[in-house]
Amino acid sequence: MPPTITTGIFAGMTREDLTATRAKLQQALLDLAMGEKTVSVGYAAGGLSSRTATFTAADEARIRGLIRQINTALGEPRRALDVVFR
Repeated sequence: MPPTITTGIFAGMTREDLTATRAKLQQALLDLAMGEKTVSVGYAAGGLSSRTATFTAADEARIRGLIRQINTALGEPRRALDVVFR
């Protein structure tokens, strides 16, 4: 396989870059699932004025989609579910 991805939205990225990005996305997905992502924080500054810092909430479906796209770009096929009949 070539050292860099040649097609798609990841074109020009190395396999190592994609693997590191996938690890970050997986951690973000875990943080989101555990409720560790803050969306908005407000605080008083000196008692007279208040400030608010707002962060965008990650969308679980988007994160999962990016992980699937990275897996495809890296040549890792989706695994089929094992079906067991009893």
